[in-house]
Amino acid sequence: MRRNHLIAAAAICLALIVYATLATLAGRPVLIGHAEAYWVVVIERFSAYCLLGFLLSFLLPGRFGLACAFVIAVALGLEILQTLVPDRDPRFIDVLQKSAGGILGVSLAQTILAFLPRPPS
Repeated sequence: MRRNHLIAAAAICLALIVYATLATLAGRPVLIGHAEAYWVVVIERFSAYCLLGFLLSFLLPGRFGLACAFVIAVALGLEILQTLVPDRDPRFIDVLQKSAGGILGVSLAQTILAFLPRPPS
């Protein structure tokens, strides 16, 4: 049953990331207000992908490369899809920020999983 909760949490996290990435600027969710500082946006991106990587890593224990590849593919794919949204501007630095957050989340979860006891087989 716990695995179903992880799948639901990862799916919700991914859906929120897709919405925030592909929504128009007027419809994009914001934390502080429409005049957010750039560093706030960077922290939002980094944190969202860190959470996604963390959840994926628990779904894919021991598969560091696969979890990292999925997070990077999502970041790159959504940034490419932003070219279809008129008032959004895809940038490579955004992909790097999102990928770094995702890889950190995967690394944290894999570190936690390394110290958890294994269930008997």
